[in-house]
Amino acid sequence: MDNLFNELGLVSALVEGLKKENIVTPTTIQEKCIPAALENKDIIAQSETGSGKTLAYLLPIFQKMDVTKKEMQTIILTPTHELAIQIERQIELLSKNSGIAVTSTPIIGNVNITRQIDKLKEKPHIIVGSAGRILELIKKKKLSAHTIKTIVIDEADRLLDMHNIDAVKAIIKSTLKERQLIIVSATISKEAENIAKNLMKDPEYLKVEESHTISTNISHMYFLSDQREKFDNLRKLVRMINPKKAIVFINKSEEIAMITEKLKYNGFKAEGIHGTSMKENRKKAMDEFRSGKIQLLVASDVAARGLDIKEVTHIFNLDMPQDPKNYLHRVGRTGRAGESGVAISLITEQEKDIINRYEKSFGINISAKDMYLGKIVDLKPPKRKPSTFRKNTEASSTSKTNNLTKEKQYKSTAEKSNSFNKDRQDRPSFAKPGKSKPMKKS
Repeated sequence: MDNLFNELGLVSALVEGLKKENIVTPTTIQEKCIPAALENKDIIAQSETGSGKTLAYLLPIFQKMDVTKKEMQTIILTPTHELAIQIERQIELLSKNSGIAVTSTPIIGNVNITRQIDKLKEKPHIIVGSAGRILELIKKKKLSAHTIKTIVIDEADRLLDMHNIDAVKAIIKSTLKERQLIIVSATISKEAENIAKNLMKDPEYLKVEESHTISTNISHMYFLSDQREKFDNLRKLVRMINPKKAIVFINKSEEIAMITEKLKYNGFKAEGIHGTSMKENRKKAMDEFRSGKIQLLVASDVAARGLDIKEVTHIFNLDMPQDPKNYLHRVGRTGRAGESGVAISLITEQEKDIINRYEKSFGINISAKDMYLGKIVDLKPPKRKPSTFRKNTEASSTSKTNNLTKEKQYKSTAEKSNSFNKDRQDRPSFAKPGKSKPMKKS
């Protein structure tokens, strides 16, 4: 199995570099994407979160990179700062492990543009970042678009929407027609797909269906709680477990700041990320979470999309996602790379149906748990209250028993009385013999 990556056409330096990360077997999307990308084909690749899409396009880019030339050769567009930094780190790691001297720099908005211009003077091979800032630098002629040979649009469903499409199109038009275009995403709408096809030359559509399976390294449990007591129970659980790194998921982005502040008030090292966060704040929160300076990261499904953080030990669902896919994506952020993970959900009595639905959808067991004397214990099933029918039956039975008892007591008393009277009648007289007293005359 060790030479499967070789069979995809990758050079030995990349294969050996992957082994240093304990990656020896390609994923399905990598098996499909790498050969097509090496042939310089335009590609639309759709595969679920965590399926290895980043390496699926980075490995061919590394192999085709002319490192003898000090020029920009690839642009990777991302919708978020976090995703850009993740890709940047993967590039650095792959370059180090493979010995292929590929250089890169992140270019994102709301960051000092002068420093970015200074970085671009070094002519990095790969530019990773946001469409708006990259286009701005192209227009300023600080980024040489005519040397670009490959453009990657990561999380295309977001970058091809109405807010970003104009900037993306402008970047593509600024490059030579011979360049390669690779579009990757976990989900691609029909509208985004049509836009993509119009930007590409006879694209190859590579789609890997979601497996809807959850790693067996993850254990699942839930705790019953009233809605108003959920935060308090979360606080108790975090104090009890003391996880190394945990993500707290909630459904409403507008509540992230409040939950984060409450956790801080209770003495926890926590930060929150949401769509309206300043990029500097998001970057600071992510860096501190990765480094272990903070223990808890509070996020919504949208804000956490695309996050790839190692050594996350616990997932807390303060709110239950209605869509099973969101549960799949949430818990999939723990139990990675052979490590174990724990997914804990705080639910109300009314949300037990959601638990049953997830168990059926993913073939998992979500255990009912409780807290007792500072420990997590199995939840004991409540004592069943007798049904109305049973109550009435028992009452009727009791009534009949009482009536029978009374009847027996009555009969027994009557029988004793009759026996006594009969005994008196049959008993001989023991009066002394003598004259009877004369009756008084009136």
